[in-house]
Amino acid sequence: MDVQEAKQELIKAANTLRDSGLMFRGHHANLSARLSADTMLMTRGGNVANLDEDSFAVIKTDGTVLEGEVMPTQAEIIQMHAAVYRARGSVGGIIHTHAPHATVFALAHEPIPVVYEPLMRFGVTEPTPVIPWAPRGSDASVQGIVKAVQENEGVSAVLLANHGVLAFSKSPADTAQLLATLDEAAELILNARLIGGEKPLPDQAFQQIQQRQREFQGAKG
Repeated sequence: MDVQEAKQELIKAANTLRDSGLMFRGHHANLSARLSADTMLMTRGGNVANLDEDSFAVIKTDGTVLEGEVMPTQAEIIQMHAAVYRARGSVGGIIHTHAPHATVFALAHEPIPVVYEPLMRFGVTEPTPVIPWAPRGSDASVQGIVKAVQENEGVSAVLLANHGVLAFSKSPADTAQLLATLDEAAELILNARLIGGEKPLPDQAFQQIQQRQREFQGAKG
């Protein structure tokens, strides 16, 4: 992905988050897109409700800023994104927000279970884990994120204890949709707990969903 394409993808993803209420009231979030094996495009920081062409910086995954400027509050979380790109080569987009329903689980230190079928269509087969609290972007926080990413292929997002959510997928657009689905799942689970609690999917649900998708993709082709 070249820089201009990445900018447009991130602008669209941010607009999706804004219009869906996934940045919560302050419209603060940070988004990035992989440019190459060791570079990424990242928002400069602050309110991302109305991004434009000048709202980004090109950064190496070692933290070196190559183009543009990064606000001090954004600089402290560069490694939160860079470490995920280093740990999982398939990731092409990363988003951190305080999505309102998912963040409820982060505050409660409770993983989001995989009981909502649409999550499985994003390859999510493990509960979204809670990373123990540490200052945002600190080595302790980043290492907790990396550990979860490396040890669980079925994890595509993590909850940052007492803070928010970090989601990652193959592109910024996919990540925005994943985040929307995760927050939707969190909201539905919270509501389900008012009438007896969520119930698990069958053990073979993921395999059956994958087979169903293959059948229809094959038929379409």
